[in-house]
Amino acid sequence: MASIFGFFVTHFGILRKEFWPLLVGGLSNGFIYAMVAIGYTMVYGVLRLINFAHSEIFMSGGFASFFLMRALIGSSAPGGVASVLLVIGGVLGGGLAGAFMAMVLERVAYRPLRRRHAPALAYLISAIGASYFMFNLAGKEFGRYNTSMAQPFVNHTIFTLFGAPVQMLSMIIALVGTVMLITLDRVVGSTKLGRSVRAVAQDAETASLMGVNIDRTIVIVFVLGGFMGGAAGFLYGLGFGINYTMGFTPALKAFTAAVLGGIGNLRGAAIGGLLLGVVESFSIAFVNGAYLDVVVFGLLIAVLLFRPTGILGERLGRSA
Repeated sequence: MASIFGFFVTHFGILRKEFWPLLVGGLSNGFIYAMVAIGYTMVYGVLRLINFAHSEIFMSGGFASFFLMRALIGSSAPGGVASVLLVIGGVLGGGLAGAFMAMVLERVAYRPLRRRHAPALAYLISAIGASYFMFNLAGKEFGRYNTSMAQPFVNHTIFTLFGAPVQMLSMIIALVGTVMLITLDRVVGSTKLGRSVRAVAQDAETASLMGVNIDRTIVIVFVLGGFMGGAAGFLYGLGFGINYTMGFTPALKAFTAAVLGGIGNLRGAAIGGLLLGVVESFSIAFVNGAYLDVVVFGLLIAVLLFRPTGILGERLGRSA
């Protein structure tokens, strides 16, 4: 008992000392998890299906922005306005690539099954098959090694938060993530497009009778989630580089975040992503870095045991 007490005293002391640096790093990762989690939660909210190929949407955005940055930057060292424009270009390039791949995925792997009223298991197998095809194709075409992305800015410390250095990359991730999450929430909650999405999620048959184009709405859901995932792939690639398996772990954690916040709930996905990133970061004070994934998925199990619908509760759609 004394040894356990001593363990917690020691490690809580470490956490107290490193609280702000760990919080900054956790929020940075959390925004990426939240952006990817949106793709899972939107598709589930409308179709009640998990898009297990979303990790490759994330990867597609990373590779597209990688080639874009290489073409635009080359061997130069951009700064000032050029850096701002390059970051915007990278977000748009990664996002558009992710949106395009998500649209192709919906057309090839989901729509034919939906029109044939296939069972849910068929969608799962189709998504897994598409995922394996996409990441193996990327490995064959682009190489099976990690590559650094050309940097559109110098990742220097811009200010300190209670002694914790906040670097340019962390600020950009937080800014882009905040703007995109709030914008998407407003689009879904306050626009005609958003009303169509919510109507299909609530009752697809009635929405169709009211004049809502079901196929177009589902494509829009995939495109919006794909744009978020592709943009997150660019931001992730700036810090960790690009490779053909880059989507597996972040997307799996993002799925955990979506379930943690409440699957099908946009705000739940955002909160779940941020919370997961912070908990993962704080865990460094208690466990070896090799066990961080154990902590993440242990948290998921705990939430599902005590609150199966997630923090904000799940919002279920009927199968479209």
